[in-house]
Amino acid sequence: MSYIITTLGNLIQQSAFFGLTWGNYLMIAVALVFLYLAIKKGYEPLLLVPISFGMLLVNLYPDIMLSIEDSNNGIGGLLHYFYLLDEWSILPSLIFLGVGAMTDFGPLIANPKSFLLGAAAQLGIFVAYILAIFMGFPDKAAAAISIIGGADGPTSIFLAGKLGQTKYLGPIAVAAYSYMSLVPIIQPPIMKLFTTEEERKIKMDQLRPVSKLEKILFPIIVTIVVVLILPTTAPLVGMLMLGNLFKESGVVKQLTETASNALMYIVVIILGTSVGATTSAEAFLNLDTLKIVALGLVAFAFGTAGGVWLGKLMCKLSGGKINPLIGSAGVSAVPMAARVSQKVGQEADPSNFLLMHAMGPNVAGVIGTAVAAGAFMAMFGVM
Repeated sequence: MSYIITTLGNLIQQSAFFGLTWGNYLMIAVALVFLYLAIKKGYEPLLLVPISFGMLLVNLYPDIMLSIEDSNNGIGGLLHYFYLLDEWSILPSLIFLGVGAMTDFGPLIANPKSFLLGAAAQLGIFVAYILAIFMGFPDKAAAAISIIGGADGPTSIFLAGKLGQTKYLGPIAVAAYSYMSLVPIIQPPIMKLFTTEEERKIKMDQLRPVSKLEKILFPIIVTIVVVLILPTTAPLVGMLMLGNLFKESGVVKQLTETASNALMYIVVIILGTSVGATTSAEAFLNLDTLKIVALGLVAFAFGTAGGVWLGKLMCKLSGGKINPLIGSAGVSAVPMAARVSQKVGQEADPSNFLLMHAMGPNVAGVIGTAVAAGAFMAMFGVM
């Protein structure tokens, strides 16, 4: 009998109930809310489901993120090994490979002015950088935090790792992916605030056809030009353009399918769960995290507004031929931001079709955010 009682006592002591804090329970509740938003509301489920489940796991069993150095037997937790691939910038680069293989740069090639809208939407990054400095963050931490404004999770993770800001990587990544998921909620009020009903009703001319040769040359030329200017962007821009070259060349169908499907989904699972697992109560529930979340929202709002503002200017200069709504798609949440431009435009005029026009700034924003990250690395002498 004493053996049974002792065994039961040990089992109870080993259960999670005795080791969890109020913070763990709070983060478990947050994870459940994220799962609800992903599954019930459909907010970027491919991202939110693994992220929120990683959040759930680490707060139920913190040792799942135990580092090798802190382990008694030299074996780290499962998700710690996943997380190392984030720190080493491997997973963000592979995500860009998959994105490139799924992306059609045709709308951007057909309307090169879209590059300007993609650049304007990076305004939020630099506004957030300045605000983060004023809020007391070190230069490199401020730069890593500011990339949230591009609504680009992989680039946020990439830059945080390159700048050695792994301390903030969890909050940065969760904020970036959360705002990517909430694009349909956050962007429309900002878009409507800075545009008139007449501007939202503007119908744009159909884009010109883009030849296969142009689509093949585009990733090669962009890689050469961007990497010559900012060599540190090679892992992101290079993988993005390699994936796109797979797609447009038409001679490596198997590689295109692997990069855009099997590989992409495997990487999303590993990256999502490891990012979610950085949100233990101990690491996440502090004032710096609240600041990062707030700065991310400000950055995202200014990024959206910056694209719309330049869109309004281009609208006036073109004699009313450009709908300012497509500027909001300059943040790099592909293709969600372009769909939001389409949705808001159709609310003003159900016969309006802006999706393909918005895809130009949208994919330009992906390149723009990577270039902004490269600029920060160059600024701090990081290779």
